[in-house]
Amino acid sequence: MRRSFVAVACAAMLSVTAFPAAAAGKTDPRQTAMDAAVAAGIPGMVAVADDFRGVSGVANIERPGKPDASGRWRIASVSKVFVATLVLQLVAEKRVGLDEPVRRYLPGLLPYPEPITVRQLLQHTSGLPRDLLPEDSWATGPEVDTERFEHFDSDDQIRLSVTKQPLQFKPGTSWAYSNTGYNVLGLLVEKITRTSLERALAERITKPLHLRDTSLPRDFPFLIGAAARGYEQLYDAPRGLTDVTTYNYSRYFGAGGMVSSGKDLNRFFEALFGGRLLPADLLTQMKKTVPVGGGMEYGLGLMKLNLKTAGACADEHVVWGHGGDLPGFNTLSFHDDSGKDISTLATVDLTASPDAALKRQLPMISEFCSPVVPARALAQAPVPSL
Repeated sequence: MRRSFVAVACAAMLSVTAFPAAAAGKTDPRQTAMDAAVAAGIPGMVAVADDFRGVSGVANIERPGKPDASGRWRIASVSKVFVATLVLQLVAEKRVGLDEPVRRYLPGLLPYPEPITVRQLLQHTSGLPRDLLPEDSWATGPEVDTERFEHFDSDDQIRLSVTKQPLQFKPGTSWAYSNTGYNVLGLLVEKITRTSLERALAERITKPLHLRDTSLPRDFPFLIGAAARGYEQLYDAPRGLTDVTTYNYSRYFGAGGMVSSGKDLNRFFEALFGGRLLPADLLTQMKKTVPVGGGMEYGLGLMKLNLKTAGACADEHVVWGHGGDLPGFNTLSFHDDSGKDISTLATVDLTASPDAALKRQLPMISEFCSPVVPARALAQAPVPSL
């Protein structure tokens, strides 16, 4: 989540090659894609769809053993869809107004004179800074390793971010991804519900849907029942990969601190798009998008990706969901209008090679089409880093 967001999701490709589909009786194309990602340098992968649960590589580079397809992992920015759903539930209850300035609910939090609405925070059109300055967070690979137990109160990241940085643009005039904005939304949920964000998630989403693997651990650094360990190349060779599984992500409590599993993510999105979490009019609002580029549009906490425009599929195919990036954990969770869904984990994120960063997306794409992939490994992956 500390990498620069790539606004254009996929560079124009002059030449593409078809990713080979499985012949009858051969390996499932999603499995073939995972194996290719592992061969490119990803230690482990998991993919979960309605008709498929697959793994590739290892769960732990220190010992034999496959990843666990039923295990949990850090879902990073896919958390934003959960937080957006909570906010829209409060809108449905007339406790929050989508087009009301957030300072009505959180007076004094943001120092800017320009009014910023709840809708603008949800859609990343607020202009708020993306993240902390490097001096207050990770500036180098080794700092990702050494700063893993730092505690942030609910408003710490927000205040550090907004008191030191100007708005990126006048609210409502452009689009730029902002983790700071989603931490503000997490604080908004806490203020309106008069409870913690993790309790609001449990009472309104995870318990009603029986999402037993899904939680917001806040300061708790351990990953219980992990699908696999997460790794990054944080130091120069000859030192190898660093295990970054154990981590306190309270700095991203509203923007990307949740833990879940492939099964739970698919169940959550099925409930969301099936109208079990929001009234129809607010689900429609959630899916009203602004263009980002490269086949990607953004709604209220939702990514809309046209896989053909993004250069990933030969035919038109639109999917909804979100991607997520944290040290050691790359997540994709996407779903189409026919009911197909898939959630994937790759266990290197920030330091994956361009080839591995592209190939770790192919299991997700293979759920919806036979992928076309760049002939050159340096071409950009269809889903941008978050």
